[in-house]
Amino acid sequence: MRYAFFLLVHIAILSCNNASQKTKADENSSASPDTSWTLLPFTKVDDANPIMSPDSTKEFLCPIRNQKVKWEEKDVFNPAAVVRNDTVFLLYRAEDKIGKFAGTSRIGLAWSTDGLHFNRLPTPVLYPDNDSSKKYEWEGGCEDPRIVENETGTYYLTYTGYDGDKARLMVASSYDLHRWNKHGLAFGDAYNRRYINSWSKSGSIICTHQNGKAIATKINGRYWMYWGDTNIFIAYSDDLIHWIPLERDGKLVTVFGPRKGKFDSDIVEPGPPAMLTDKGIVLIYNSRNVPSKGDSSLPEGTYAASQILLDKNDPSKVLQRMDHYFITPDKPYEITGQVSRVCFVEGLVNYKGKWFLYYGTADSKIAVATK
Repeated sequence: MRYAFFLLVHIAILSCNNASQKTKADENSSASPDTSWTLLPFTKVDDANPIMSPDSTKEFLCPIRNQKVKWEEKDVFNPAAVVRNDTVFLLYRAEDKIGKFAGTSRIGLAWSTDGLHFNRLPTPVLYPDNDSSKKYEWEGGCEDPRIVENETGTYYLTYTGYDGDKARLMVASSYDLHRWNKHGLAFGDAYNRRYINSWSKSGSIICTHQNGKAIATKINGRYWMYWGDTNIFIAYSDDLIHWIPLERDGKLVTVFGPRKGKFDSDIVEPGPPAMLTDKGIVLIYNSRNVPSKGDSSLPEGTYAASQILLDKNDPSKVLQRMDHYFITPDKPYEITGQVSRVCFVEGLVNYKGKWFLYYGTADSKIAVATK
């Protein structure tokens, strides 16, 4: 307990200085940009994209509706990615066309031996059911997964449960990617359950890439996760299941937020699991632009992605931040869809000597870029 207390005090003190530190980092980046820490460049694989589109032939017996639904008829997008047995697996969000929200989301599983051409299971692997998570997942569904594994090979999935009113960050685990054990709300036990009815989503757990695997990695004796879809916040855990949002004076610690006058002027949101490197923690993040307060050269609502570097000893401290996006919608399938002008990155793997970055396009299809 004494160690935990001093750890939090240390982090909180450092976080108090974040505003000035972030300002200095941005100033330094503008004056003399250092991009040696970034994971760049990525090139869209135009001859394969989009690699996945909706499929109206697959049916699934929904246990709540007690009827067959075409569970990925409307859209497929926003995948997590992992390498297992020399195969790339995607856990992707799929929507049907049923219900008051014009589509319930479920998570499907696809696999590939080249990272580009995928086969899919006929039914979803994670979905709303008549279980303890139903009240958080129905009927909006299970959305936007990110995945890591621990040192013994257990997979941990963060995903969004949406009940139609609030998004809540959820956790599930699996030994084989097919059968998932739901653990419920990521922040369910935090601060006397104060976060149960708070909006939360997009959990990016800090990991180390080892032999194609994204292994959740402790810093100062604990796991850390970036989360949020307005500003980026941070939380810690001892077991990858129960998470505590970092607070200062009763308020969430903001790691970084939108920037006026730039492509990320409206919101920022974590992408794939953050990557621990020798130079620091590299987080690929998504952002939305509003021209009136951001980049006037980008259309209203454009989702683009960028990268930021954080301190490997204090994950709440920003060191460097890219001044520009590295991927933005410029293909027809990225510009037109359920939500127009969207590149939303969520899956990253190192496979057969290449980096594969998987992303949702216009909330309708899935594409890939490689490095």
